Amino acid sequence: MQPSQLLDQTTTKLEAALGHFQEELNKIRTGRAHAGALDKLMVKAYGVSMPIKQLANITAPEAQLIQVTPFDPGNLQAIASSIREDQSLGLNPVDDGAVIRIQVPPLTTERRTEIVKQLGDIAEDCMIKMRNSRHESLKEAETAKKSKAITEDDFRDIGKQMDELMSKYKNKVDLLVAAKEKDIMTV
Repeated sequence: MQPSQLLDQTTTKLEAALGHFQEELNKIRTGRAHAGALDKLMVKAYGVSMPIKQLANITAPEAQLIQVTPFDPGNLQAIASSIREDQSLGLNPVDDGAVIRIQVPPLTTERRTEIVKQLGDIAEDCMIKMRNSRHESLKEAETAKKSKAITEDDFRDIGKQMDELMSKYKNKVDLLVAAKEKDIMTV
């Protein structure tokens, strides 16, 4: 394997880890209502479990309100009970027969602090994935060096480039964490 291929492969893995991290950040509640809070919710409808996005239109018309409008009014009760039963959301939906409204209570300072701690855990998981990707790539480079596919100098250059790449991606993660933390702590 060529050094450039190895670096491209590692960059792809780091991008995937960063993308996953950004998806996880979008799930974290910041005190304001957002439609993405319900994205991962599964609802039992038509005899199967389906993502809520396939069953309803989700909007946040106000800062403290999420509105769910089912495409089929027959699924209203199933959607409402799925939201109510999901303990990780901690939300209590109210339906008027056509639309489900969910009041999002403001976060307390304690809860904001807990969420920031969770944010740190998610960031650390991302960094672990990134370090594992770098470690795998360095193992491949070590194997290529032992089989004389690359020279000692190439191996050293790959190591330096991997460290620069990791530093670049760590900075990206740190910037995302700082922005999300600021968002969470803003009342």
